[in-house]
Amino acid sequence: MAIEHDPHQNHLLAILPAEVFKQLSPHLELILMPLGKVIYESGGQLHHVYFPTTAIVSLQYVLENGASAEVAGVGNEGVLGFSLFMGGNSTSSLATVQTAGYAYRLKAQLMLAEFNCAGVTMRLMLRHTQALMTQMSQTAVCNRHHSIEQQLCRWLLLTLDRMPASELVITHELIASMLGVRREGITEAAGNLQHAGFISYRRGHIKVIDRVGLEARSCECYQVVKKEFHRLLYDIKNL
Repeated sequence: MAIEHDPHQNHLLAILPAEVFKQLSPHLELILMPLGKVIYESGGQLHHVYFPTTAIVSLQYVLENGASAEVAGVGNEGVLGFSLFMGGNSTSSLATVQTAGYAYRLKAQLMLAEFNCAGVTMRLMLRHTQALMTQMSQTAVCNRHHSIEQQLCRWLLLTLDRMPASELVITHELIASMLGVRREGITEAAGNLQHAGFISYRRGHIKVIDRVGLEARSCECYQVVKKEFHRLLYDIKNL
């Protein structure tokens, strides 16, 4: 069965004013985003912005010794390339595909030209940037003060919010890399969650069985990020 693709599967594109979307839509390019694909290198120039529809991209900071940790994730709720809206033309983070899927790509100069019109698009993209900064700040606090199990719950819930299904195809090793912890810690935390009946997992697959239980086991960081995204990007009566 052929997959139907629609730019409106991305929330930001879906809530753009009709006249703005009509102007940009001929320039939107549907692209496949395979698992592990590097979208932006750290320090790289921004030639495009990306609006994921079914893909999820991880923003990570990489240290000199090669160690890395995820600072935020972007899926169908947002856009990749927020540095463009902040006056820069490069990004300090590494952006890699965490969950394979599709996205729509738009040339950076076209996006910037629309942004500089100082209309609804500018306000919308600034709201998205604020929501993303909240996610980054909360992630930093969570990684410092909460247990690996709580961090895993937060990460699973935020990932599920961007997916139509309740099953993730991902390894413990990759999750550990994104959270900046040892794989053994993720294996132990996942084992605890499975024993509690919240998830089931086999090699490379994690399925959420009891989302309510997973939310109860998570720290407050998940709800903080979720509420801020909803406030800024879903309640747009005053945009």
